[in-house]
Amino acid sequence: MTSIAIDGGQSALRLRVVPTGRVGQGPGYVHGPSSMIHLLGAIKTAATAAEVAGPVDVVALGLTGFPPVREVAEGLAAQVDDVLDAGEVRLTQDMVTAHAGALADGYGVVVAAGTGLVCLAVDRDGSWHKVDGHGYLFGDAGSAFAIGRAGLVAVQRARDGRGPATKLADTTLDPITLYRSATLVDDVARFAPEVLRCAAEGDPVAADLVVRAAQDIAETIGAAVATLAGQGAVPVACVGGLFAGAGEQLLAPVRATVTPRAQLVAAAGTSLDGAERLATNPPGPYADLIVTHRRS
Repeated sequence: MTSIAIDGGQSALRLRVVPTGRVGQGPGYVHGPSSMIHLLGAIKTAATAAEVAGPVDVVALGLTGFPPVREVAEGLAAQVDDVLDAGEVRLTQDMVTAHAGALADGYGVVVAAGTGLVCLAVDRDGSWHKVDGHGYLFGDAGSAFAIGRAGLVAVQRARDGRGPATKLADTTLDPITLYRSATLVDDVARFAPEVLRCAAEGDPVAADLVVRAAQDIAETIGAAVATLAGQGAVPVACVGGLFAGAGEQLLAPVRATVTPRAQLVAAAGTSLDGAERLATNPPGPYADLIVTHRRS
């Protein structure tokens, strides 16, 4: 039985063939009216890189930009079937594959932070609650985009003389030029590592931005934990590129701020591992979060 696992994020789309383990990569999610066309192209690119040939039994995808309207999601799943010649397509949000990869028994909270940020809480009875993940304009507090944007605002304030001096302003980047970029969200998020670097080197402005991001993340975790029954400790895994890059620089202030019920744990696996889990096993606690298309 051949399955395909796909993790479609904002920075890149990753594909893994099971059981061979071959992998491929395509471009990440692009906001706008052509986003689904772009996504299907990214899947084709990744499948070609992974040397996918012939029909496959099951494809499981966790996607940024998952269509909120079920009929649209079902249509997308059918298009994925056409692209990959799949017997069954299991389509869900990237927060679900992040959760499935990080927490082996399906209980607890996962914060997935990369360019964006979303948090999913799943209770022992299978009920679930999403916190944030509202996109770069109206949410994603504590994300790489949020940190990068705050850093670029600090750059402009320092250059204007409206704000304190900061090493962040040493960048040769003119933030105004990003308005013309077709990949604006990703470009802004790519400034987050510069904020983290300057904070680590003692820049007070950058350090304050990191603390604020940690507070936002802790607030999101607290809201998610509060939705789960009981008063006992809740496992919380922090996953994604932002945490991978920042490590304890971000996790330590989150840990110091978060609700006592939250027990930060190491993730068992990645979002791509979670997609593989959904491709090769029954949906379990994630059944209500998956749109399934089967070839008639």
